[in-house]
Amino acid sequence: MKTTGFKAIFVRSVLQIVRRPIYWVAFFFLPLFIFLMMSSLMSEGLPFQVPAAIVDKDGSTVSREVSQTLAGMQLVDVRKTCNSFTEARHDMQKGDIFGYFLIPENFQQDLLSGRKPEITFYTNMTYFVPATMLLKTFQATALYTKAGITMNVLEAVGATPDQVTPLLLPVNIEARAIHNPGLNYAIYLCNSFVPCVLQLMIFLVTCFSLGQEIKYGTSVKLIRMAGGSTIKALAAKLMPQTIIWMVIAIFMEAWLFKINGYPVYGSWFWLTLSELMFVLACQGMALFFFGLFPNLRLSLSISALTGILSFSIAAFSFPVESMYPAVGIFSWIVPTRYNFLIYIDQALNGIDIYYSRIWFVAYIVFMLLPLLLVRRIGKCMEKPVYAP
Repeated sequence: MKTTGFKAIFVRSVLQIVRRPIYWVAFFFLPLFIFLMMSSLMSEGLPFQVPAAIVDKDGSTVSREVSQTLAGMQLVDVRKTCNSFTEARHDMQKGDIFGYFLIPENFQQDLLSGRKPEITFYTNMTYFVPATMLLKTFQATALYTKAGITMNVLEAVGATPDQVTPLLLPVNIEARAIHNPGLNYAIYLCNSFVPCVLQLMIFLVTCFSLGQEIKYGTSVKLIRMAGGSTIKALAAKLMPQTIIWMVIAIFMEAWLFKINGYPVYGSWFWLTLSELMFVLACQGMALFFFGLFPNLRLSLSISALTGILSFSIAAFSFPVESMYPAVGIFSWIVPTRYNFLIYIDQALNGIDIYYSRIWFVAYIVFMLLPLLLVRRIGKCMEKPVYAP
């Protein structure tokens, strides 16, 4: 068998993947675990039945009605009624509940006498999504309580329901959730976080495989097999990984849109092309990292840092428009940001590809980034120096 050339390096890379269990974990087990975990966690679309508690320090008829209203809400699961603020706080610190609703002493008496009692609620925002759902439910309960009391008072002085309703609700609001009428949070969350995890794994595996060549000095042999061509050596080395990642990306697309049934209002072709180019863009950025830091430890560190921060700086959990400009600019330097924008344009909005063309150009820029440092990578591979 020929021991030099593109095919020989390709076969060598395949054998390395087959023989090392860490590659199996990175390529198959971790992505599949993430797909299953995200799908199971978000199977209902929203985190229903968030554990909560009520602290009723009044014990009156009105406070019991408020407690019953809160307990009947869809998003909350009132696990217990605490006797004090301290008890509820300890339960929240232990993680038994995500928040509690505090009704003060003399609530009914102050309410009926017009002294404006205050209802207080606490949520543990460490767990952002369930705590936000809980906060929304608490606010709705407080609003319904206020409206109910106001209606009772006005009707007691002779006002009719037809007269009271316009005062409490002068403007009728009709909300329409375009392209996501069921307010399914998974449609947004899974289609942003899952590709971001894939990006992180591509970063790490690419830098790890090349860093191992430097660490053990086998990069010299790799360059020799490529006839001195760094580009040929890198292309043949990473080609098996590219094929595997593309298969995983296509499976991810099928898992999200076919198995889970998330909506696609645009073109399947452009969505699929986006996933394939996304893989190449991630590998290009990982090669760029390796060119900047041709060291196993440093390249893995910068890859992990960038991959983890992408969950925030790519604007999945916080909009770019609300970021400080000096921070928001970093959202445009990671491939997963463009993957998400194409998903919004093509899957949710179903707009013409003309409006998404710039995001595909960004993929190409990421693919070409390693060319800036290919000479540096070649020199480091020809004369490997491992710095632990």
